[in-house]
Amino acid sequence: MECSFGISGKDFVLLASDMTAGRSILQFKSDENKIKVLGPHLAMAYGGEPGDTNNFADFIERNVRLYHIRHNSALLPHAASAWIRRSLADSLRSRRPYAVNLLLGGYDTTSDEPHLYWIDYLGTKAVVPYAAHGFGQLVALSTMDKWWTEGCDRHEALDVLRKCINEVAIRLTVKFDFNCIIIDKSGVHKLDLSSEDPFAKIAAEDAEKAAAEEQLATPPTQTPAVAAAA
Repeated sequence: MECSFGISGKDFVLLASDMTAGRSILQFKSDENKIKVLGPHLAMAYGGEPGDTNNFADFIERNVRLYHIRHNSALLPHAASAWIRRSLADSLRSRRPYAVNLLLGGYDTTSDEPHLYWIDYLGTKAVVPYAAHGFGQLVALSTMDKWWTEGCDRHEALDVLRKCINEVAIRLTVKFDFNCIIIDKSGVHKLDLSSEDPFAKIAAEDAEKAAAEEQLATPPTQTPAVAAAA
C-alpha cells in the first residue's frame, strides 16, 4: 500500500510520497522517507519491495554522486533517467531483479526546463507532465487530468496535489501521511503541506541565502588610515 505523486509546472517539479512502511495490513512505520535527493537539482520518489527500494535508492544516489565527483558536473535529468531505466532493465534480466517503481524529477539548468519521468520495475520510462505510482494512481490520475494545466504556477500545482491527497484520504481505506519536495532553479526544497503557504518560507530562505552570498562577494570597504599627529 504505497502512494507517490509527481507534478511538473512552468519552472518546477513537485514530488510527494507517503511515509508508510508496512506489509499487507500491518504498518511498521509512519515516518519513512521515500524521497531520495540525488543531486542539487535532481530527486526521485520510489516505492516497491522494502529491501529492494532501499538498496536501489542507495545504489542510484552513490553512483550519481560519483559521476558528480569525477566530472565536476551534476548529471542532468535526461541522462539520469536513461541510466536509471537501463539499471532497472539490466537487473530485470539478472537473477536478482529490483522490484522498484519511481518518479524522477529534475530541473535542467542548461535549458531552464523542468523534467518529470515515470519509471516502473520493468524498465519502462515515460516523459510525463504529471504521474502517480501505487494505489493512489487509481483515484488521483483523473484528478490530475481534470485540474492540471500546462504552465501552471506553484500554487496551482500545489492545489492539484492537495486535491489528489484529499481524494486518496476519502476513497482509500489506508490513511497516508505525505512527504513533499519542490525542485526548481534554486535547488531542492522540502514543503510543509500543513502550512497554508509553504512557498513563503522557501522564498524567505532563498532571499536570506542570496543576501549572504552577496555579502561574501562584496569586498570590505577600506577605511582611510588616520595620519599620526606629529
